[in-house]
Amino acid sequence: MKVKGSMLRFFCNSDILPDIDHILGTFWGLLKDGTLLQHSVASLFRVTVGFYLAVILSIPIGIFLGRCRPVYRTLDPVIQFLRPISPLAWAPFAILWFGIGDMPAIFIIFFASFFPLLIAAVKATSSIHPMYFQVAANLQLTRWNSFWNIILPAVIPNIILVIRVSMGMAWVVVVAAEMIAVKSGLGFLIIDGRNAMRMDRILVAIAAIGVIGLILDHIMQRLERIESVRWKLEQK
Repeated sequence: MKVKGSMLRFFCNSDILPDIDHILGTFWGLLKDGTLLQHSVASLFRVTVGFYLAVILSIPIGIFLGRCRPVYRTLDPVIQFLRPISPLAWAPFAILWFGIGDMPAIFIIFFASFFPLLIAAVKATSSIHPMYFQVAANLQLTRWNSFWNIILPAVIPNIILVIRVSMGMAWVVVVAAEMIAVKSGLGFLIIDGRNAMRMDRILVAIAAIGVIGLILDHIMQRLERIESVRWKLEQK
């Protein structure tokens, strides 16, 4: 009961947390002068670049490794060694390699998104029944036709859910990366508010992170509503 009472006093203490009117006033001020929009756009830019670079590279590489099992068995120990490492652990090296700016955050986001997508693409490709490729060989389909008509339709539905989870992870990581490696973005806005002892600015930034994360997740959910994807997911 003592602990609960202390927590209640913490959250009710106006000297620690500002009242709702103060928070709304700060939100309006940051929105009006463009500060909130500027930092939100900076975070979204880094997530977009890092995440889509991961998608563009991980899916083709995963398909290749899924089709070339000896190569995958050779590289799998390296992948399994790198995959569990926290992306933020690379922040000091990212800063040394790229300096302060967008690139360290983009690199960290790329690292956070790459391996889940790679593994999903490998598993989806390797699970395709060999009969489909035998039929393609009998029909004398080219590699491009086999990729377009067999591999891609089989892989995409299986990695849609991973794409959604990876996007959420990328959004979490960008905020953490901006607290370390850059001087803009919603993560930086939180650190800046902490340094200035402005809890109202911190709470506004946290609310913006939650709202934008919700919107991004809604966008990813819409991918699952594509007819072919929904049919595949419903078969599981």
